[in-house]
Amino acid sequence: MTALTDTFDLGTLRLASGEGSHVDLVVAVDPLEFGGQTYTVPEDRVAVRLDASRTTGSGFALRLRFEAHLDGPCMRCLENADAVLAVDAREVDQPGGGDELSSPYLNDDQELDVRGWARDALALALPTQIVCREDCAGLCPRCGENLNHNPDHEHEPEQDPRWAKLSELKLD
Repeated sequence: MTALTDTFDLGTLRLASGEGSHVDLVVAVDPLEFGGQTYTVPEDRVAVRLDASRTTGSGFALRLRFEAHLDGPCMRCLENADAVLAVDAREVDQPGGGDELSSPYLNDDQELDVRGWARDALALALPTQIVCREDCAGLCPRCGENLNHNPDHEHEPEQDPRWAKLSELKLD
């Protein structure tokens, strides 16, 4: 496997205006905190494809693609979710183009922070809920029973405490 890459020098590609190239890298991915839970990437690394194109005016159009498996708890039943996410992120850096055309991952020396970009792109690709399966039933709100293992689970309905004293009345 290729060595881990945190930063990549785009100058090594020696691209002229209008030219493009791609490079395959392996990037470390830090654990993510989401919804109060920690999600990790197995082996803490992913294989990424970086596409770089040189724009006029010595800028860059960048694309980062990878697939990541996340290990962590299901947000409904707390069992392992093992989510698979496809990430496709793009950045543009055009000197003199203002904030909208300035990438926070590329410095003046053409060093690209691939690790930071991959982590942020993964965080942006997260679904609103990470679940073990789409039809996860979750946990019983009263006792915590996993409803995926026991779908017929139920409890006696609780009596409304506002009406509890009425049950003590003896009507003969």
